[in-house]
Amino acid sequence: MADRSSDVDLAEGELTAAGPFSEAERAAVYRAIETRRDVRGEFLPTEVPDAVLARLLEAAHHAPSVGLMQPWNFIILRDMKTRRAIRDIVMARNAEAAAMFDDDRAAAYQRLKLEGIVDAPLNICITCDRTRGGKVVLGRTHQRDTDLLSTACAVQNLFLAARAEGIGVGWVSIFEPDDLRPILQLPDPVVPVAYLCVGYVEALFRRPELEARRWSKRLALEDLVFEESWDRPWRFPEEG
Repeated sequence: MADRSSDVDLAEGELTAAGPFSEAERAAVYRAIETRRDVRGEFLPTEVPDAVLARLLEAAHHAPSVGLMQPWNFIILRDMKTRRAIRDIVMARNAEAAAMFDDDRAAAYQRLKLEGIVDAPLNICITCDRTRGGKVVLGRTHQRDTDLLSTACAVQNLFLAARAEGIGVGWVSIFEPDDLRPILQLPDPVVPVAYLCVGYVEALFRRPELEARRWSKRLALEDLVFEESWDRPWRFPEEG
């Protein structure tokens, strides 16, 4: 282990050996990443036990955050009256969104199911408190939006933990952030980053649903990686 004896304020025993996971553990991590899907209409009515929900929230809370500001909060929503009010907002915004596409694309858009707010047994709104950590936060001094980016890491952690639990998650984003403020009684510095529909699912798409429905397709990674500068593509190693 590296000698960190000169570190300031580092208590004894704070470091542990680093090393790769076992092959099975590593495969499980990659499987969760590769098979995670955004779920819309495949929710089962089975309730998510509080013990499982607590594990998902714990995973989200272990996300990295710049300056350890941990700007997230989690609002758990089961009440159907509240969820219907949010669904009504999303439906109104959805109509606005459909009008932004040309005729063929608009028709395809309207056939997509883009939310499961009342279908899922549970909703979670993950917020970002933009005052968390005070006026000056280590690492945020020149990039203010690192609090939002940190909260997005918590969202991804929850997605991956849910996949490992056999639970589906759908991210609803068709609303203006201020639309939710009066319903959820959010203080001024707090903004909703992700509104999630959460529940057990019977099946998942083999590939992203929007790809399966030919709305879009996954880009080739080889076209997205550069070395040293934008004009120098990175050469991927030969397979095998």
